[in-house]
Amino acid sequence: MASPNTERLISIDALRGIAVLGILMMNVQGFAMSPFAYDNPTMQMDLTGANLSVWAIAHTFFHLKFITIFSTLFGAGIVMMAGTGDDTGRHYPRMLWLLLIGAIHAYLLWWGDILVSYALLGMLAVKARRMSPGALVTWGIVLIGVSALMMVGGAWLAVPFAGMSETPEQDAMMAEMMAGMTQAYQAGYLERLPWNAGFAAIGQIGGLIAFGPRLMGLMFIGMALFKSGFLSASWSLGRYAVLAAVTLVAGYLLSHMGTQSMIAGEFDTEAMALGTSYSYFGSLVLSFGYASAVMLLAKLGAFRLLLMPFAAAGRMAFTNYIAQTLIMTFIFVGTPGLGLFGTVERVDQAKLVLIVWAVQLIWSPLWLSVFRFGPLEWVWRSLTYKQAQPLLKRREPAAG
Repeated sequence: MASPNTERLISIDALRGIAVLGILMMNVQGFAMSPFAYDNPTMQMDLTGANLSVWAIAHTFFHLKFITIFSTLFGAGIVMMAGTGDDTGRHYPRMLWLLLIGAIHAYLLWWGDILVSYALLGMLAVKARRMSPGALVTWGIVLIGVSALMMVGGAWLAVPFAGMSETPEQDAMMAEMMAGMTQAYQAGYLERLPWNAGFAAIGQIGGLIAFGPRLMGLMFIGMALFKSGFLSASWSLGRYAVLAAVTLVAGYLLSHMGTQSMIAGEFDTEAMALGTSYSYFGSLVLSFGYASAVMLLAKLGAFRLLLMPFAAAGRMAFTNYIAQTLIMTFIFVGTPGLGLFGTVERVDQAKLVLIVWAVQLIWSPLWLSVFRFGPLEWVWRSLTYKQAQPLLKRREPAAG
């Protein structure tokens, strides 16, 4: 397989950078509030006025979109790193180290970790790397459909039973649990560790069962998109333009209907099921629209400078992802952090995300102007190769 040229690498890295930044707009809710509030926004703090608007914007334009892009790129990365030959190279050691780092991240820092799932699924997805693009897309759609049956189907199965199990005693128990969780998170890092570890374990098991097939399917589609030249900006301008126009509009309409269905139904069980249906499929279409738009910009020379900071953030996606966790954990968890868990409304959560975006778009190019890899990328690579990799960029001697 031919190596991508510089332009192609910029297109992929820029898309990865946009994805790792976009993920934070949804993840911030998991840092600032209870995991229950992530799925049901009425569970904690205000959801009216500007806070409702922020939730609606995030749900329409960010919910499931950027993890979809990131998962697709992870699949493409498997083909890029392991190739299509018999030998997978250092793929399995690479995934094992990712699994270890992900487990540390999940159980010691934040329950919403995705690295463990990527590592486990990546060990399986590599088996499909030699399949044709058509076969990869077909199996990818099948796997995404399996996940849809569980996630969308499960949401609708809950509708007939809505309200049947709700009692004053259960409401009081939930309120007590939320109060205990908030107190533990505000108290300090050690106090919230049992809560975090419990949610991480439940999330990983449930996530792999229900969401895992979608992640795997997206990895397959990412392999196909890389092999076909889509992710390397090799298609024509016109093709990307048409794809972007169609999928951005269709994806937005589906995602908007999902958001509005939930709001109109006041987030009751049926409204959540209907919204989930629209959002599940809308996120796939809109994500493809985002990717098509980035590929289009990558082919237009006038926009290359615009994409460069995002490409730098993408080359340091691992570092930036973990850095987001460290920043948010310091802000929302108590000693040695600020302990603001459960007190920062959605409007201010969005402001924090914008600040982190600005910082990471500035510091990533600055770091890479001196070093070859991001800090964690260097650690991961060195562990995989069993020796410290060169970190500093080589300086060419001045002419004359």
